[in-house]
Amino acid sequence: MALLKSNKVFLCLGNITPSLGVLSARNSSWWGGVQMGPPDPILGVTEAFKRDTNPKKMNLGVGAYRDDQGKPFVLSCVRKAEALIAAKQLDKEYLPIGGLGDFTKACAQLALGADNEVLKSGRNITVQTISGTGSLRIGANFLSRFHGGPGDVYLPKPSWGNHTPIFRDAGMQLKAYRYYDPSTCGFDFSGALEDISKIPEQSVILLHACAHNPTGVDPRPEQWKEISDIVKKRNLLVFFDMAYQGFASGDIDRDAWAVRYFIEQGHNILLSQSFAKNMGLYGERVGGFTVVCKDNEEAKRVESQLKILIRPIYSNPPMNGARIATTILNTPDLRSLWLEEVHGMANRIIKMREQLVAGLKKHGSSHNWQHVIDQIGMFCFTGLKPEQVERLTKEFSVYMTKDGRISMAGVSSGNVGYLAEAIHAVSK
Repeated sequence: MALLKSNKVFLCLGNITPSLGVLSARNSSWWGGVQMGPPDPILGVTEAFKRDTNPKKMNLGVGAYRDDQGKPFVLSCVRKAEALIAAKQLDKEYLPIGGLGDFTKACAQLALGADNEVLKSGRNITVQTISGTGSLRIGANFLSRFHGGPGDVYLPKPSWGNHTPIFRDAGMQLKAYRYYDPSTCGFDFSGALEDISKIPEQSVILLHACAHNPTGVDPRPEQWKEISDIVKKRNLLVFFDMAYQGFASGDIDRDAWAVRYFIEQGHNILLSQSFAKNMGLYGERVGGFTVVCKDNEEAKRVESQLKILIRPIYSNPPMNGARIATTILNTPDLRSLWLEEVHGMANRIIKMREQLVAGLKKHGSSHNWQHVIDQIGMFCFTGLKPEQVERLTKEFSVYMTKDGRISMAGVSSGNVGYLAEAIHAVSK
């Protein structure tokens, strides 16, 4: 055994066998009890699509807009806004906890309408968030801490898959009310009213403002009015999720109609907004969260608590996307261009719905596919059964989620005929 002397410390080097305790520590793991989680259903579809070598393969699972060549689309108003921002050579300092002030003002005006009484009286608070998901989570955390009613959130059945973990992980209890009718591929209006009429008072009800995800089924204005009435009678707190304003119908005012109507009827709502779809700012993560309060004084108190909630989560929201959205909304020429472009995106989706139904009829399908046209927004609940979806994937390399939901953004003039042929083959 060699001995090395250094600063009066003797180091023994040799074949020393560690104690059993040291061996045990080295071989054990802090995370030995962590189980493998299930794969994300959407990402799983995408991975399977990537492995497929069929030149005709289609990915109808992704929830992002594509142009008619199937390519990611960056709006020209976004490119122009970026150029204006770059020319200003702005700094990269932290934003305030509540976000970019010009953005939160423009965000609220877009949703509620610039002349809304709520904005004029200052009884709303709007904070910038990390897109729609972050907005919902801030709202869920706020409810969990301050909502005095039952800790229940009632979601439409079905709802966006992320709604459940967002509210559950914030400590809320998840319940459901009927919404989609599989027999008609449409809105179960009577079922929804019956269920909502039984929700305990002061509970939270989540409503999709437009382009319901995943079904594409929206209530008509007269149905929204009845929903508003029964929600008011039950004294329920309304949480609107508006991820598709402008992208659903191509009209920002039409898509915000339900939100504005509920406020007119005296509902002090919560509202989540996202600019991922309607401005194509997916990776910029631009969103807003609004609380409509009783008065200005209450709004200030709510604002203070929202900042306290946000601070330990991400401190400050990201800057670049908020600057882009603000520049577009507050620059008349760019705003007009944006409205034209978002209208064009919505119209392309509508056109693909019509061409798909026409293609199915051309192939001699005896089914009624009118629901494909009647539904709105990016997603379509086709009514296809899991075994039919499996055949579409195996025989035609058409990828979608097992519930038969397709992203119409993945359909183009170049592949809509192939899709119609494939759907007819598995459904005839």
